[in-house]
Amino acid sequence: MLELKSYIAQEASLLGFSKIGFAKAEEPAEEVLRLGNWLRRGFHGTMEWMARNLDKRRDPGKLLTHAKTILVVALNYYTDVAHGGDNSRGKISRYAWGDDYHDIIKARLNLLLSRIKLREPHAEGKTFVDTGPVLEKVWAQRAGIGWEGKHTNVITREFGSWVFLGEIILDIEVEYDTPAADRCGKCTLCIQACPTRAIIAPYVLDASLCISYLTIEYRGEMPAKLADKFENWVFGCDICQDVCPWNRKFAVRSSMSEFYPRPYNVSPPLEDLAKMSDEEFRRKFYKSAVKRRKKSGIVRNASFILGNNPINP
Repeated sequence: MLELKSYIAQEASLLGFSKIGFAKAEEPAEEVLRLGNWLRRGFHGTMEWMARNLDKRRDPGKLLTHAKTILVVALNYYTDVAHGGDNSRGKISRYAWGDDYHDIIKARLNLLLSRIKLREPHAEGKTFVDTGPVLEKVWAQRAGIGWEGKHTNVITREFGSWVFLGEIILDIEVEYDTPAADRCGKCTLCIQACPTRAIIAPYVLDASLCISYLTIEYRGEMPAKLADKFENWVFGCDICQDVCPWNRKFAVRSSMSEFYPRPYNVSPPLEDLAKMSDEEFRRKFYKSAVKRRKKSGIVRNASFILGNNPINP
């Protein structure tokens, strides 16, 4: 199993992945209980999909028959560019500055799976990139990739939390890694920095108050009580990550040119966003994760920040 693990790790590195780890495919009972409590408190907001397929989140064997191993990869996306501009400009989360990570990681995971099958012809596997009922942060911790910080993002010792995650569920055994230890210590900077107080307690996020949720997932009218809290974020939010000491000390420039910002994406003028045409939206955000919110959502967010009446999608 050690030779197989070394082979997979080498192939993952050749494909550009920053870290790789392996966890036993078993029921994460404690984490599933925690998820259930979180859902019952309504902290998922309108993201009803999070309450579906709990049986599959609980049992990897329902996603792949005879699942034995969950392979987890992390891909560093940090670019040493700062959000600039003044109050007339919007902010887009760093992860969405370049090409959509779903497409990039999925293609590389599929390549990695094909190379595993070359080595182990009878192996079966299934790939996931933030799209299926997989508790990816749980498996990232169990596979030794990193720990879930108090802001609920996974933090790695090598790259901070500026990483994307992906998984391959395999029906073969690969030597498992030691779970990552929590290294947040007594730090609460992320909790203190959140302008909407969405991190209601360490490791507990009320998504209905989160700027990232409100600007990406939420489809209703923006809450007036938070009107002065958005700090010009029109898609996502990086505040809790920007203040994290692990990110301040250990962020490393990504080798992936696909994740580097397009000039328009870093600090786009709010007025331009609010008046954007369909053609402009398609051109400026081609192959970007911003497209998932659609033009109407970005227009709504920009208009809300400008103090106009929210424009509902």
